[in-house]
Amino acid sequence: MAVAVATFLIVLGVIASERMHRTNVALLGAAIVVLFVGDFSQEQAIEAVDFNTVGLLAGMMILVYLTQQTGVYDYVAIRAGQLSGGRSFAVTMSLAATTALLSAFLDNLTTILLVTPITFLLADALDIDPIPLLIIEVIASNIGGTATLIGDPPNIIIAGATGLSFNAFIANLAPIVVVTFVVVVPLLYLLFRRHLHVEERDRRAVMELDALASIRDSDELRRTGPVLLLTVLAFFAHQALHIEPATVALTGAAVGLLVTRIDLEEALSNIEWTTLFFFIALFVMVGALEATGAIGHVADAVKDITGGERSAELFGIVWIAAAGSAVVDNIPFTTAMIPVVKELQASAGTGGDDAYWWSLALGACLGGNATIIAAAANVAAAGLAERAGRPIGFLTFLRVGLPATILSIALASGYIAIRYIAL
Repeated sequence: MAVAVATFLIVLGVIASERMHRTNVALLGAAIVVLFVGDFSQEQAIEAVDFNTVGLLAGMMILVYLTQQTGVYDYVAIRAGQLSGGRSFAVTMSLAATTALLSAFLDNLTTILLVTPITFLLADALDIDPIPLLIIEVIASNIGGTATLIGDPPNIIIAGATGLSFNAFIANLAPIVVVTFVVVVPLLYLLFRRHLHVEERDRRAVMELDALASIRDSDELRRTGPVLLLTVLAFFAHQALHIEPATVALTGAAVGLLVTRIDLEEALSNIEWTTLFFFIALFVMVGALEATGAIGHVADAVKDITGGERSAELFGIVWIAAAGSAVVDNIPFTTAMIPVVKELQASAGTGGDDAYWWSLALGACLGGNATIIAAAANVAAAGLAERAGRPIGFLTFLRVGLPATILSIALASGYIAIRYIAL
């Protein structure tokens, strides 16, 4: 147990320090627990990996890459700016809403990768600072991604561990996501308002951008666009069809690869293999924690803090998940919390009470807004901004992200109290 715990904590610490690529250190940690934890065999390590989560991610990565090459996401972002009339508040809200919506039905990391270049384009045309817009979009992406099973990696992890359906995520998380977006994003605009003022001549310039010109391959869009749309629709029906989300995603990817003209090797080479191996390594390390009984001790500690009372446990989970996700990436923290929540749920005699999982999802996803390293989308946005010569400092993001997270978690706590405790 000591080896498993020490390895996991050191890996989380190195990830938080950003001194080494997180996949490198996670794979090393996985190797250490397999080699040196006596109660954890190679067979157990393989069983600990949730291949439903890995398959879902891989399938969606392929589909998004295929459709990304058509330029359709560029078109959506530009049209969002034009439909707003180039006015600063409308531009900000339309970009944020587009980002949140795309994050819900693609994933927030992919959305940020697609929207960031367009944000710099629009900011240049409007002659405004792109960094406030980008920070607002990152926060909107984490809020929007909270709404669905595929929107944010913590939700994918939770779905893989519990079997909760795509529709269940929307029904339980989308209402508070909408409220959080409506409250938080306008406040962020007010905070940055003086940096987002648009002159009239610049407003006219953005209206003159040719959105249709961003569609680079309309024939490819006609081939792959319907596949992505049908795949997303299939997520709504996967439970009724008795198929796993990974099967839906991989089937969509297989069909997309069949109809596309993009070279197969090119498509497969653009899968984020580092992310997939990062997930696999984390599953292995958490499997070691569970096999050695370390998770049971954590669950007991959480129960001691909350007193074993259901309402206290739900509030404790959402705030602890938010705090943990703020310190380290919300992906490894969610992975670590899965067995803890399972044990809390089981010990409370509420095996069918999914409120525990919604508390974890809200805490982990919304907690990803606290710092620049708290979620993969944040890190990606920071990297793209630095590459464009406009780096986002850790403290710059913290001054905005932390208050936004506290407000979001407060709203989530009220939602939990009303929906899952009072009723």
